[in-house]
Amino acid sequence: MLRSLRALLAAGAVMGLSALPAAAQSQVERGRYLASIGGCGDCHTPGHFLGKPDMARALGGSEVAFEIPGLGTFTGPNLTPDKETGLGGWTDAQVIAAIRTGVRPDGRILAPVMPWRQLSVMTDQDARSLVAYLRSLKPVRNKVAGPFGPNEKPTTFVMRIVPPEGAPVGKP
Repeated sequence: MLRSLRALLAAGAVMGLSALPAAAQSQVERGRYLASIGGCGDCHTPGHFLGKPDMARALGGSEVAFEIPGLGTFTGPNLTPDKETGLGGWTDAQVIAAIRTGVRPDGRILAPVMPWRQLSVMTDQDARSLVAYLRSLKPVRNKVAGPFGPNEKPTTFVMRIVPPEGAPVGKP
């Protein structure tokens, strides 16, 4: 009887351990889904704004910047786990904080086009899933240009956001 109980407990432990990768995969898949419906690839994947997204470098940073009059020019940065040019040097908590508050670990505020206000209501589980997905990506070495202040000349292709006459500019 004791031997049967041990065998049952051992089988349960093995099954539980073998379920861990499936649970992690499920979290990564949830993160992939959230990144997809959130449109992360639109601003952060090379080639997207030129009509030919380079999915081999998905979320590796754009070569097209947004100019927002009065604020400057901003390029979607590299979100892959590359330590030099991406999020590889950031902790999970720092990535989640930037997504939810619009502030980078160095204190710089993200461009107003980044929808952090909408992402701030993301559940803790979904935020962790998004980070797990970003960590699962192949690191892409791609330092994007910018950001550029309102009086600096951009060194990359720029899409200009032109507000209607009388609209407030330069205020996030």
